[in-house]
Amino acid sequence: MTTIAILRERAAGETRVAATPETVGKLAKLGATVRVEAGAGQSASIRDADFADAGAAVGDLSGTVNGADIVLGVAAPEPALLDGAKPGAIVAAICDPFGRRDNVDALAQAGYEVLAMEFMPRITRAQSMDVLSSQSNLAGYKAVLACADNFGRAFPMMMTAAGTIPAARAFVMGVGVAGLQAIATAKRLGAQVSATDVRSATREQIESLGAKPIFVDKVEGIEGEGSGGYATEMSDEYKAAQADLVSSHIARQDIVITTALIPGRAAPRLITDEQIATMKNGSVIFDLAVAQGGNVEGSVPDTTVERHGVKIIGYANTPAHLPADASALLARNFYNFLSAFWDEEKGAPVLDEEIGDAIRLTHSGKVVHDRLSS
Repeated sequence: MTTIAILRERAAGETRVAATPETVGKLAKLGATVRVEAGAGQSASIRDADFADAGAAVGDLSGTVNGADIVLGVAAPEPALLDGAKPGAIVAAICDPFGRRDNVDALAQAGYEVLAMEFMPRITRAQSMDVLSSQSNLAGYKAVLACADNFGRAFPMMMTAAGTIPAARAFVMGVGVAGLQAIATAKRLGAQVSATDVRSATREQIESLGAKPIFVDKVEGIEGEGSGGYATEMSDEYKAAQADLVSSHIARQDIVITTALIPGRAAPRLITDEQIATMKNGSVIFDLAVAQGGNVEGSVPDTTVERHGVKIIGYANTPAHLPADASALLARNFYNFLSAFWDEEKGAPVLDEEIGDAIRLTHSGKVVHDRLSS
């Protein structure tokens, strides 16, 4: 029988957990034994008793990891935390292999098979396993709420006996999962919303949510879509045209939310200090890419920076600010992944090549993923 261990997260500010009582019960129905480290769900409002009632064995770290075949974590644990796990045990987590390459190497040397859930291919059958999408959805929502909280005015237009309050103007830069949710949330709050992206295919998505698309036209490099639906680096001509367009548009905005990330690279710079200086006093910018270097000049993780009368904010770990829902979605991603490959005869998951090769970072003591080749 396969033993699955759920660890308590150690990273500063990490409030999520890789399983919930719901998914513990489902994993048990597959035939797995589930162990949960005491306190693992505390920050996500899940009591140890809730896990125990769902069928998990709750105990200390040593007892949780000892003999484990699979370890699930939000962030990939360090090898020292896995002492006692079975040789070759699977470690599935959000691994940040570019930012934490040393940890990937250490896990490889320790003999673990590391699966980076953020490398899940964006194909139809893997949608329910996609941790980036589930967490980005919440991040886009939270970014708008944080802006509303820091904005000294109302979002919707209000007509009162004392006069009319105009609707706030919100501009979303980057229309992936986070950006689409940010558009939808800002619209629900009553803002006038516009959005832009380097991928021309997102124009219809923007319009479908009732927002105004802001695009650079007739410039080489407008497609901007690479493998897996991710944005790619743009041509210099496109970058110059985009900067001109953004500069003229951003000066009229109250709220700006940036979401642009390129996998494996520092976040692209979208807003400069000179552009911030053109914005209205009291405006708010939320930089969802602040932890990867930031889309906005001067942004600092978990710190409110004020430049030219504009507040610039951004969280190092935005989904962790919604721990209960973020954990629920993440736990379902893990369960959907394991259950999709569960072999009843072996009582364990057996990965296929398409998804297995896409997410497997280490195997038999070596780093094997081609994106991490030295």
